[in-house]
Amino acid sequence: MNKALFMSGGAAPGAGANPSVGVNPGADGAGAGGGALDSGDMDALLVYVCDRKATDLHIGVGAKPLMRVGSMLESVPGAEIVLPAVAERHVASLVNEKQRDTLETLGEVDFSFSRPGLGRFRANVYKQRNTYGIAIRSLPFNIPPFDSLSLPQVIKTFARKSKGLVLSTGPTGSGKTTTLASIIDIINSERQCHIITIEDPIEYLHKHKQSLVGQREVGSDTRSFSNALRAALREDPDVIMVGEMRDVETIAIALTAAETGHLVFSTLHTVSASMTIDRIIDVFPPNQQNQIKSQLATVLEGVVTQQMIPFKDGEGVAVACEVMIVNNAIRNLIREGKSFQINSILQTSANVGMQTMESNLADLVISGVISQDDAMLRAGDTQLLAQLLNRRW
Repeated sequence: MNKALFMSGGAAPGAGANPSVGVNPGADGAGAGGGALDSGDMDALLVYVCDRKATDLHIGVGAKPLMRVGSMLESVPGAEIVLPAVAERHVASLVNEKQRDTLETLGEVDFSFSRPGLGRFRANVYKQRNTYGIAIRSLPFNIPPFDSLSLPQVIKTFARKSKGLVLSTGPTGSGKTTTLASIIDIINSERQCHIITIEDPIEYLHKHKQSLVGQREVGSDTRSFSNALRAALREDPDVIMVGEMRDVETIAIALTAAETGHLVFSTLHTVSASMTIDRIIDVFPPNQQNQIKSQLATVLEGVVTQQMIPFKDGEGVAVACEVMIVNNAIRNLIREGKSFQINSILQTSANVGMQTMESNLADLVISGVISQDDAMLRAGDTQLLAQLLNRRW
């Protein structure tokens, strides 16, 4: 297993390169330039967290700014406790008028932004206890090459499909968006296609290569995923990437798009291939579920499930992955409503590139990348994981 650092939103290249973005001097020597950090200086905070290769910055009233390095949260050294007026000033500097309206109406707003010479960032601003909280994720300028992500090579084959539905699943922060961006980039580099992405917000910026890539952001370019997806079917796409299948309408249109000859990629917050199938079917009313089982069995091409796990030595995080490549046996199980049997097929189909989460976790433990305790915490079937570890040791 390649012990490469895999982060869903790594530090942006060139962090700290902008001479106009600095760190205030101070007495404790904690800042990147040897001084204390001003909690009210957003650019200084972003420079620091990027220099530390942190993936996330969290700002909340009554606490010091926090950053996530690897899998651990730690305080930004030398920064002061954030006061309500400071949080308000940060919000005012980040959101535009339309985003402010959304924040005041809904209580939260998602968006992306850039800092010249530093990088791109995804932000969520939310209300909490009559003040504001801010979560910011660092996004690389460039789309990470697939081979840098420490993912099974068989996942690349999904980029060569001409139609069907491919799903990237896992908890928040597990790298789903990065995986899909790298697959879209393969298509963009190799084929003359019309690619449409629908995102909330746009994270990775795709340049036109062999393909024409249109990227639509929910909230600014379109009202919702379902509206944009329905419109996409009239825009002559070859490939559609839906940032998230959040509701029954979006799922239904995505299935129809895949059924009518488009290659559709999307994400779900599920932690196994079998749970992914159950989630899709269960969002529909009982009287429609047989039809959805048949439709899903016809169009589904694969499910990739990811989790991020701290390295055993604490220096970064590894990706653990389950891969399901849909074959005739799996299609029959989906039609018959027997998704609970899918894990057995994954266990016996390693020769074609399938793997269970437990098998990959066992590989990572045996190779010394992650601890057995961390593996057990993330296994869906701890008994199977224990058996795999006992068998291989």
